[in-house]
Amino acid sequence: MSSKPQAPRRADFTFFHPLRVRWAETDPQGIVFNGHYFLYFDVALTEYWRAAGIDIINDLASGEGESFAVSAQADYYAPAVFDEMIDIGVRLERVGNSSLTFRFGIFRGEQILTGGCMIYAWATRAEPRTPCAPPAGFLEKLRGV
Repeated sequence: MSSKPQAPRRADFTFFHPLRVRWAETDPQGIVFNGHYFLYFDVALTEYWRAAGIDIINDLASGEGESFAVSAQADYYAPAVFDEMIDIGVRLERVGNSSLTFRFGIFRGEQILTGGCMIYAWATRAEPRTPCAPPAGFLEKLRGV
């Protein structure tokens, strides 16, 4: 079994989306159920794209392909609890030929609660699907955040 990567630090991020932990996201102990952190990543990623000026419907549909989430990973360091405010940091970590890797950190103040990443890959719409580059305009906007 491999060891966890180094925990993200708040200083690793310049974009944050605040979120209040809702009752429905917690277990009987009042802490966030582990699967909800992926929802938090997704919500923050959407806000990151919005902050970049991306028209999610049109910019993602431009070009010859479409995107798919192909990997999601999380490391848990401390629990978030009902009704507290958390900050979800997002950054574009890697641009590949046909994929983008986004890094996440969920914080209570400076304390890291959860870290993770998601990889999105692009493939042509036409069959047979083959890898293709993310739309250039989409990448240009992301690099501006």
